[in-house]
This record gives sequence, C-alpha cells and structure tokens, in this order.
Amino acid sequence: MQPFVLYNSEQRKKVEFVPRVDGQIDMYVCGMTVYDYCHIGHARVMVAFDYIIRFLRSQGWKVRYIRNITDIDDKIISRANENGETIHELTARFIGAMNEDAASLGCAEPDESPKATEYIDQMQNMIGTLVNNGTAYPAANGDVYYEVTKFAKYGRLSGRKLDDMQAGASERVDVEVEKKHPFDFVLWKHAKADEPSWQSPWGNGRPGWHIECSAMSTCCLGNHFDIHGGGSDLLFPHHENEIAQSEAATGEQYVNYWMHVGFINVDGEKMSKSLGNFFTIRDVMEKFHPEVIRYFIVSSHYRSPVNFSDVALKEAKTALSRFYHAFKAYEQVYSQTHSEQLDHEFIERFNSAMRDDFNTPEAMAVLFELNRELNRAVKEQKTELATVYYATLRHLTTILGLVQHNVDEFLKSDIGQEVLNLSDQEIEDLIQQRSDAKKAKDFAKADGIRQSLLEKGVALEDTRQGTVWRRAD
Repeated sequence: MQPFVLYNSEQRKKVEFVPRVDGQIDMYVCGMTVYDYCHIGHARVMVAFDYIIRFLRSQGWKVRYIRNITDIDDKIISRANENGETIHELTARFIGAMNEDAASLGCAEPDESPKATEYIDQMQNMIGTLVNNGTAYPAANGDVYYEVTKFAKYGRLSGRKLDDMQAGASERVDVEVEKKHPFDFVLWKHAKADEPSWQSPWGNGRPGWHIECSAMSTCCLGNHFDIHGGGSDLLFPHHENEIAQSEAATGEQYVNYWMHVGFINVDGEKMSKSLGNFFTIRDVMEKFHPEVIRYFIVSSHYRSPVNFSDVALKEAKTALSRFYHAFKAYEQVYSQTHSEQLDHEFIERFNSAMRDDFNTPEAMAVLFELNRELNRAVKEQKTELATVYYATLRHLTTILGLVQHNVDEFLKSDIGQEVLNLSDQEIEDLIQQRSDAKKAKDFAKADGIRQSLLEKGVALEDTRQGTVWRRAD
C-alpha cells in the first residue's frame, strides 16, 4: 500500500495519512436526517465518500465505513405530525428512498448504517458521564446542556473562539435563559406533549443531535478512530460539538483526520427552498441519467464548491458519453475481448492523482488521455494495444464507479429526452433503406434518411462493422 495525503480540516492543510492500525482505516460519515427525499447536496456527500472508499480499497486498504441515519429530530416529528403518520412510518419510507437513490448513483452500501433510535442507551450513558465529570449540567426545564467553557480546546476544528462569537448571529444557536453560556448545546431534550420520548435519569425526553453521532461513532469504531467526514455545513457547530463531548466523555482524542465535502450551488446561488432552487436527487434523475449526476460530482474535487445547473449536467453527459463511445467502438471490433494485461503507466498516473487528496479532476484527465489512446488504437487496428487500453480504462473507471452501464442502453437512454416517435425496428428499417440507397449510389436519399432521423432525435454512426444509432445529444 502506497502512502497518501488528505486535507485535514482540523490542521487546515494536506497531511500524510498514518493509520492507527496498519492497513486498516476506520471511517465515520454523518448521514442523512430522514424526513424527506435526499437532495443533490446529499448526493455529493454520498458519491464523494463512495469513490474515496472505492479507491482506498483498490489500493489494498481494509476500510470500515460507517454512515449513520438520524431518525429522531424536530423536523422528523413535525413532518410526521403534518402527514398524520408515525415517526417510524415516515423514517422507514425515507430510509428506503435514500437507499434507492444511493444505489441509482452507483454507491455501495456502508458497512454499517446505525440509526439514532437504536443507540438511546449509549447516548444516555455518555451524557451521564459528562454530567458526572462536570462538563454537562441538567437545567431547570428538564434539558441537559454541555458546558462549552469547560472544554479548553473548544473551537479547534473551526478555528473559532468563544469570546469572538456572538450568539444568534449566523449560527443555529438557541439563546435560552437556562444556559450558562449562549453556545452551550443540548444533550438531552425534555419531552414535550405528544412527542416521542424515552425514560432517562433527567426525565422523559430524547437526545440532542450532536450526542447522537458521538455515541454511534464511538460504539461502532471505538473512542478513537481514523477519519470522520461529512458536508462542509456540518463543520460548525455539529462536528465541533462532537469533538468537545466525545473527548470530555472518553478522555481520548476523538478523531485523527476530518474530511469535509464542499457545497453545491445552484446557478451560482446557495441551494435553498426559499429561493426555489432546491432539487432532490429524484428531481434531477427525471432529466438526467443517474450516472451523469455521478460523473458531474466525480469530475470536481470533493472539497471545492461546485455550481449545479442544467448546462453543467449536459456537459457532464457529453463528457461521460465519450467513454461509452470509445467502449462501443472497441466492442464492435473485438466484442468484449478482455486482456489480463494492464497499462501500468496510466494506472500509476491515476493512482498518483488520487493519492494526492483524491484529486479526481487530475485523475479524470488521465482517463481522457487513455480514452484517446484507446480510440486511436482501435482506429489503427493495433489489437494488442487496444485490448490493454480497454482493460485499463475499464479497471480505472470502475474504481470511480463510472461507465458501469450497458453501452447501448446508456447511449440510447431516453431519460429527460422527448419520447422517440420511432420504434427500434423502424429505426433499423430506415438504416437498412439508407444502406441500400448508398449501395445504389443514391446519396441524396441516403443523406435525406440520415437527416430525417437526426431531426427525430436519432444520430447515426457509420463504422467498419456497419451503422449504429444512438440518441442525439
């Protein structure tokens, strides 16, 4: 296994990864709060950690990947009440939808997906430890708060200082009289009427959001593990609070490396329901093939902000199609003849890019160069080179979870396209008529058939093996 570097948000720089256990990486990623369908910001987190883990495993690392599910929360309670259903009915439905969306995007399932409601006892144990050691306190209203001033290193992840922060500014901070400090955060919420609750030493209630992840991550991976990830929006206060409560409870360093995925903007603006630019994964999959969405995410560095738009996704479709066209050209000549030999120069260049903080833009540049070499080898009938390039490109695109669909099905996909008014058989009949016209040297008729098909959304490509068709871009 080659060493690799990653950007550690806590150190604010790229550093070489050193595992706690040789050859093994334990990783926890904050998952979704399941009260609605996942949006494209969720898609980016899902896909980014999926290709990161795929790459690490391809390098021989044994990765244990935990992604939690928040299935108790104010928004969940509110939505269930609006719908007139139980919380379990609501969350079960949206967990199923989340898993379907992740599978459509080509994401492998995490090794474990702990649900918050399954770890209430462990959360209470951690809260009890914090109360007993004086870093948390029960308030008169029945809530239990973490006392941020008791943790000397509070703010080390975000770089913020308590003295410089103003309560109620831009953060989600509740200013309540029961708190000793405005940034004290709730560990246990007292039960309100008609809300789900659990018995506890502090009265009936339910856990706060931050304690959920501390309990689930340490129960699944231990008090101290390698990597904790999530979206950039979680860095403060969620991850900051996780550090404070976890380390105060265990007396150990919580996490060695923090990874955060960049924001997605929509047409240059932050995605927001109030702006009317909020899109679920399912919204987007109605217009674009799910692998086009994955390509759009993979082609940008995971830490960089990206701008989501129809134009960007159309460009992603065009770029992804280049790989499918190259594979189709190869398979028409060689079927799916597979070489056991790979081009190690291209593989090492790809791996080198990925070992540098998972630099997918650079890795994709390597793949496009390999794609050009494959096309050239097929065109020039260099069989040995073509089979090696094909096998290498198949191997590397699979690591990123790309070009995983049947070539013809992808190129003929009608997702987001107008329905063709022609059946496959009618198209094949017109292709045959065009071929007959060309043989009869009636080129005007042949060109007319080609243009007529193009106007109906069908593009023809003439190859040495005959004419094939695809959906026009």
